[in-house]
Amino acid sequence: MGNLSPALRHRARMLAERTAGAAEPQGVTTGSAYELMLYKLSDDRRRLKSIQSVERKIEVKATMLPTYAQWIDGVLAGGKGAQDDVVATLLVWHIDTGEYDRALVIAAYCMEHRFTLPETYSRDIPTMMLDEFAAAYLQGNLGSDPQHAVAVLSAAEAMTAASDAPDQARAKLHKAIGLAMVAVLDKQDATDIAPALLEQAGAAMAQLQRARALSESVGVKKDMERLERRIKRAADSS
Repeated sequence: MGNLSPALRHRARMLAERTAGAAEPQGVTTGSAYELMLYKLSDDRRRLKSIQSVERKIEVKATMLPTYAQWIDGVLAGGKGAQDDVVATLLVWHIDTGEYDRALVIAAYCMEHRFTLPETYSRDIPTMMLDEFAAAYLQGNLGSDPQHAVAVLSAAEAMTAASDAPDQARAKLHKAIGLAMVAVLDKQDATDIAPALLEQAGAAMAQLQRARALSESVGVKKDMERLERRIKRAADSS
């Protein structure tokens, strides 16, 4: 579907919108169009399973995602919240491939309607989001623009705040937010904090403190100590 003409893309989106709109809220999506998408997804997953390299899997997923764009857009536009395993799976794939802004849009729909991940996944959606968005930053995949990273991670945190999830997973996300906030400060000065930025530094410290309160093994103690020294110097100079 990625190479369809504008007219065929529109038709594919409208078909997805009608299919999703016909399903009952809290029910399960059905219909021939949905079955075709499930078949396509199954076929793509079989192809991915034959690839041993994780890096290569991600590259191939990225080439597959555009072929599902019209289906996702149609579901988001016309869906009433019926479970859609295609959309739930593609939420994970968007995070895997670094399409974080698009993933947040899909996640908002999935979280609002209490979607579950297919049985092939061992986690629920909130826990997956906490784990994967945190890992994206902590492993350097979301670090080129720390201000954008803070926005993405904070959105994931807000979306999952009311969900039951393991403390360790939530601690990792708070750690990632805190470190991204520190990276924003570092762009101004990697050593000293201007007095005008003390409030931002305090917000970063609060995130790291929350991470440590949830899990002492999350590994933020030294980061907290460094930030505390910087905050003290800034306060003394103000």
